[in-house]
Amino acid sequence: MLSFKELKVILYLHQSNDLIKKIINIKMKKTHITTLFSIFVFGILAIPNATAQIQNADVLNAPIDISKDFQNYLNTFYFADELTNFDPATGKGTIKYLRYNYQTRQAFNNMMMKPAVVPANEFPTTEYEVSPELPFQIQFVSDRSIRIKTTSGPQFHPEKESLMLVDGVAPNHPELWKSSKIEGGYKYTSKHGSVEILSKPWHVKIYDEKGKLLTSTLHDSDFKNTYTPTLPFSFVRRNSDYSRSMGAAFSLEPDEKIFGCGESFTQFNKRGQKVVLWTDDANGIQNETMYKPVPFYMSSRGYGVFMHHSTPITVDFGRYFNSANEMYIGDDEADLFFFIGEPKEVLDEYTNLTGKAAMPPLWSFGFWMSRITYFSEKEGRDVAKDLRKYKIPTDVIHFDTGWFDVDWRNNYEFAKSRFPDAQKMMSDLKDDGYHVCLWQLPYFTPKNTLFNEIMDKNLAVRDRKGNLPYEDAVLDFSNPETVTWYQGKLKKLFDQGVSVFKVDFGEAAPPEGIYHSGRTGFYEHNLYPLRYNKAVAEITQKEKGYTLIWARSTWAGSQRYPLHWGGDAETSNGAMSAELRGGLSLGLSGFSFWSHDVGGFATKSPENLYRRWAPFGMFTSHVRSHGEPPREPWLYSKDFLEGFRKADNMRYELMPYIYAQAKESSQKGLPMMRALFLEYPNDPGAWLVDNEYLFGSSILVAPLFEEVTERDVYLPAGTWIDYQTKKVYQGGWHKIQAGEVPIVVLVKDGTAIPHIGLAQSTKDMDWSKLTLKVYASDATTTATAKVFLPESEAVQTITVSKKGNNFETTSNPLTGKTTFKTEWIK
Repeated sequence: MLSFKELKVILYLHQSNDLIKKIINIKMKKTHITTLFSIFVFGILAIPNATAQIQNADVLNAPIDISKDFQNYLNTFYFADELTNFDPATGKGTIKYLRYNYQTRQAFNNMMMKPAVVPANEFPTTEYEVSPELPFQIQFVSDRSIRIKTTSGPQFHPEKESLMLVDGVAPNHPELWKSSKIEGGYKYTSKHGSVEILSKPWHVKIYDEKGKLLTSTLHDSDFKNTYTPTLPFSFVRRNSDYSRSMGAAFSLEPDEKIFGCGESFTQFNKRGQKVVLWTDDANGIQNETMYKPVPFYMSSRGYGVFMHHSTPITVDFGRYFNSANEMYIGDDEADLFFFIGEPKEVLDEYTNLTGKAAMPPLWSFGFWMSRITYFSEKEGRDVAKDLRKYKIPTDVIHFDTGWFDVDWRNNYEFAKSRFPDAQKMMSDLKDDGYHVCLWQLPYFTPKNTLFNEIMDKNLAVRDRKGNLPYEDAVLDFSNPETVTWYQGKLKKLFDQGVSVFKVDFGEAAPPEGIYHSGRTGFYEHNLYPLRYNKAVAEITQKEKGYTLIWARSTWAGSQRYPLHWGGDAETSNGAMSAELRGGLSLGLSGFSFWSHDVGGFATKSPENLYRRWAPFGMFTSHVRSHGEPPREPWLYSKDFLEGFRKADNMRYELMPYIYAQAKESSQKGLPMMRALFLEYPNDPGAWLVDNEYLFGSSILVAPLFEEVTERDVYLPAGTWIDYQTKKVYQGGWHKIQAGEVPIVVLVKDGTAIPHIGLAQSTKDMDWSKLTLKVYASDATTTATAKVFLPESEAVQTITVSKKGNNFETTSNPLTGKTTFKTEWIK
């Protein structure tokens, strides 16, 4: 049984719950502990984020799995059969679809179900097509990028511009591909690959420049050699409402691996998984749902795919039938982009289309201190004072859900009783090198002081009658007037001194809601995070001169508005490991910048976990400690405080490396935290590793996911030098001892890592004097460093050459701006 003191502490940590607040204020005797504990158990269920949504249940905002409609024998299916006409000059033609229904057959006490051709069931029979011929089009975005479009019916309200595309529309450069007639169809060729379009049976086959088949559409005839009933490229017409959805079926080859789909916490390789792309408040990071689904993936065979849709999408990557990749798209058309090349080239092409991440300001790369939550100006000032007192380099202090009059009741106004002069507080903190981040969300409860104004001005999503789908008012960001109103609220806070906003939630846009755009939530739900991210990022850029948010939910295109963090992690080894898989997957989906709650979120972080998680956080693009208190390192043991400080110091001294790698990542559409195969695509082992990563191009990081002092580490080919112990390793598997800071960090041979003198904030860093620490084996004679100075325009490459017992810079393109001291690490 918990002691009364222990229970009271637990209750205090959940003080946002009104029931528990009342309980705390009751003077109780120890004999009442049992009753209090029972009330706590039931009361805790009402606390936000205390319990996860039950999956696979028909409850509010449960993810929509479109694939179920493709297995429903009540529905009608249309299989793409043949190309009935085609103009290679325009890339336009039509596909004939054959009509099927599932039929059942009992065989030896098993009920089989397979599709069979059926006649029309419409009346009058003269008015409707049995086998419709529908539009098909192929376009070429670049010499690596192919666009394939099919529809299941006429499009009377085509979208003129797409929020997911950086310019609203995709370019078309047919001149980059040469067309020719081949036996049975047509062929297009560029310097990087080719596409064949075969007439009957209809296929689109995509090849690389060497003629290797990358993937192909699947026709019904491709399944004649199996008893497993598998759908080819097709669409479904639901008998319930006659709505249609496309099923784009493509081949998967033996040993092919699939990565991406957003911030997915399941197994890194998606081959063999069914992934539901529906923005969801996952309430944790060890389940299959996602805060940040992205309809993009890449294959180990040398291609990537962007499903240009906002409807729910389910992709079966060979889970049901090993050789079939079934993209079940909620939309009544299929708009697919294919990118040919190695992983870096694929990401570059994809982010050219959907946008590359803006470069965040320097101070954002510093440490962010937070908890749930600082409730007052005094608490904020005290933690700022203690951070400097205990010499924990920090650049941001975040106020979470408690800066309003009522915890969680966001009205964009500081509570006057607890923040007597918020503007002066932020000004004073700024003078001491701190920026202030504020939490907010786009949902407004009926008791919120802004609720009536939102309803009167028609700024919220409505239901079919014109009322609210939920009890809360959910801002409708498809309405320009809503965006203007909302940005006005944020501007007032920017004027007071706020530097950045936490863009929390955004996953609960009503699926059945009616939006200002004229569409339902079936099309708007997944777009909601993108609209939300965009609204905050654009007012931040306008008012502050930089693009920066701290967001939880995303969709394709959200990478343009950095940055995003990994959601509400459990405080466990498993969660720490899952966090890495999620971050790597998001990085392979076009996102350069990503963070996570160091130590986990859900409960007080155990000291041994927090100790190992801290350096993992320091080696991601951005780093924040956040979650159930305590989070401040001085509230743990003295030994922990010293270890946390060393990890933080390491990051701040590495700031020139981090800043340069960030700039280059933003320019090339690369993640700061990289799967090994991004840099080593020809290394088969690099495609198998999901528990280590490259931090930028030259540093390999292997966190400790258990309470150990060493771990197995896979190193790509070449020589690697331990950042902490200076030991030298060759490519392959090694059991490596962690250094003084509990993490394994290695540097690629021939790399000069720029360092800066330690400061307590980025504001106080002296960029005029940098040290190039050269990690080079005895046989290495030259090394290179990448440097990007604040206020500079480009990343500079600095070359150093061996001279005697040291290395010296051969040239300095930054003469007059900074000087370099070299130090050979050996």
